[in-house]
Parts: sequence; C-alpha cells; structure tokens
Amino acid sequence: MDHIKELRKRVGHRPLILAGAVVIILNQHKEILLQQRTDDDWGLPGGLLELGESLEAAAIREVKEETGLEVGQLQLLGIHSGEDYYFKLANQDELYSVTAVYEAGDVRGKMEKDGSESIDLRYFSLQNLPIGLTDEYLSYITPYLDRLLADKNRNMEE
Repeated sequence: MDHIKELRKRVGHRPLILAGAVVIILNQHKEILLQQRTDDDWGLPGGLLELGESLEAAAIREVKEETGLEVGQLQLLGIHSGEDYYFKLANQDELYSVTAVYEAGDVRGKMEKDGSESIDLRYFSLQNLPIGLTDEYLSYITPYLDRLLADKNRNMEE
C-alpha cells in the first residue's frame, strides 16, 4: 500500500486505475465467506496489488491477512472493470478498479479477523446474503451464483 500512498501524494484525489483481487471461499455447506469491513459493509476478502505482485499472489496474501486462512489453488472466475467500477471514497480519493474474482479450491487454517480491516468474518447461505453487501461485491458474486444455478439445472436434466 505504500505505493498507492506515494501515488496519492503526487496526484491528490484525482482518479487512478487500481488493480486488485477478491476470493470466493465456500465451506463444506456451500456457504460463502464474507468479511464485514470497518465501514460496516460486507464483502469478499481481497485487496489491491503491491508493486510487482501478480493477481493470484495478491489474492492469496489478502485472504491470509484479512482472514487468517491460507488458500491454495485458485480458479479465475472473471475480471470486472469499466465505468461501473468507479468509486469516490469518503476521503475524496477517486479510482477505477480492475478486479479479478477467484474461487478458492483449497482452504486451510483457522479463521481469524485481523481487527484492522475485518471486524467480522462469517459464512452465509448463498440464498441469504447479508444486508450491507455492497453492489460492487454483489456484482462479483452474481455471475458465480448464475453459474452454480446453471450447473445445478444441467445436472437435473441429465
């Protein structure tokens, strides 16, 4: 994050394009792990890339930092970008995000909130997502839910 702080010193609040990654983690009951951030909004674990870091490495690092969990195999589900991913933050910083959404296939460790970014970590049924799940994160989760539903319907037809 020092890189972004340094950029902000130079450009102020003007819009930046920032790349990041989020991870969909399901438990054995097919419930999705969501993180309640310090602004009270719910979302997926993840964050922005550091200099020289790959999207996959950022996803793995951010999950570990925010949840205490270690993820192994990641499957890329999609990339989200464009004008729908413009944000003006409370501090007036502006950004356009480019976000890779991954599904974690291998999760290990003990879940622990970090206390600085995560005030709560909880698994939710895909049919009962929490109030406070932002449109941004819902847009990352919806294509995944659509795919699960299509797979389920295809299996029922067979």
